[in-house]
Amino acid sequence: MTAQAMVGGQHDEEAGGKLNRKITGPLLYLFILGDVLGAGVYALMGVLAAKVGGVLWAPLLVALVLALLTAGSYAELVTKYPKAGGAAVFAERAFGKPLVSFLVGFAMLAAGVTSAAGLALAFAGDYLATFIDVPMVPAAIGFLALVAALNARGISESVKSNVVMTVIELSGLVIVIAAGAMLIGRGGGDVSRVGQFPAESVPALAILAGAIIAYYSFVGFETSANVAEEIRRPAKVYPAALFGALVTAGIVYVLVGIASSVSLPPEELSRSSGPLLEVVSVSGLAVPEWVFSAIALVAVANGALLTMIMSSRLAFGMAEHRLLPGVLARVLPRRRTPWVAIVATTAVAMVLTLVGDLSTLAETVVLLLLFVFISTNVAVLVLRREHLERKHFRVWTPVPVLGVASCVMLLTQQTATVWLFGAILLAVGVVLYVLARAATRRADRPKP
Repeated sequence: MTAQAMVGGQHDEEAGGKLNRKITGPLLYLFILGDVLGAGVYALMGVLAAKVGGVLWAPLLVALVLALLTAGSYAELVTKYPKAGGAAVFAERAFGKPLVSFLVGFAMLAAGVTSAAGLALAFAGDYLATFIDVPMVPAAIGFLALVAALNARGISESVKSNVVMTVIELSGLVIVIAAGAMLIGRGGGDVSRVGQFPAESVPALAILAGAIIAYYSFVGFETSANVAEEIRRPAKVYPAALFGALVTAGIVYVLVGIASSVSLPPEELSRSSGPLLEVVSVSGLAVPEWVFSAIALVAVANGALLTMIMSSRLAFGMAEHRLLPGVLARVLPRRRTPWVAIVATTAVAMVLTLVGDLSTLAETVVLLLLFVFISTNVAVLVLRREHLERKHFRVWTPVPVLGVASCVMLLTQQTATVWLFGAILLAVGVVLYVLARAATRRADRPKP
């Protein structure tokens, strides 16, 4: 990937825009890193161990490469069009079809609010029960309300809170890496396991199956596209922050995978619901169980905050482009945060917490995200015809092509049930689109 610049020199990306540009390069790096690391990694190693045995590092590396392909397309489009709305805005510019733009944005929006609801339930479940026993659904709704308040206060406050939470979240993974290193230093564990696949497995197929799971641990980088309008000098800082965060997460994941494989046999890892806690325990490192529970809570809270930031900015951007009702584009006068979009997306997430079991819906959202990524990769190639008088990142042309191929490969692994739910969700999106267009036409109709 090369950062070639388009001709021209007007630095007009700071001008205009209703949102406040408060996100610096370091804050953006930590924003993306915090969203990519997420809460899932604390259970990921057990699931991967069942697929690849002790070779946990291999699918993580493959997943990193797949994620970097689509990330390259995001880097070009975000720096070329630094506006809130992300993939929906890119689709609108590239394809000129309002329905396509709406469905791309709708898929992202559904992913965001569903993910936030699931994270809220996770926060209010076993993690919180370590400290206090409260009913799950009310606790989840209260948690979402607090997240919304922080989101509405301002993007600067939100991303600064993310800095603290990302550091805490990362510290838990560093403890796991240190535990593995300490075990090896004492002559314990079994280093040979890092090259051992399950008996009778085909290594290439096992790595692919593991990479499909590991890929989801890197999903989250696309969230940053929806705060593009709040980034200072996006053409300069966005690509470095995006690729830097993904590579950092990949290195951390690989080291955690090696530490896990060396510390415990894959059979024990796959049976545990808290594999990383098992790794720390077997190493003899004196870390109380409540410390890891606290770190997991912070990881979940951080994921929810970043997801709701994305969802509200996406709703705002779609409203700005008349893909959703214009009321969602209203911002607080002093804070310059999209308060109506924040309230609306939080309300939907709260309703989804009442469902309780969101596993099938979450898998469906992942399916839809892969379509979003295909749209973004294709949009890069289509929008090459637009030459702007502004410097921006330019990705190597084969990268988005390979990005589309990687998404198609992952789509082939989805079940029929997930495809059915995806079709239903898209049908709901079409209905909402028709209603939004009808409302827009009524508003544009001249008054007698």
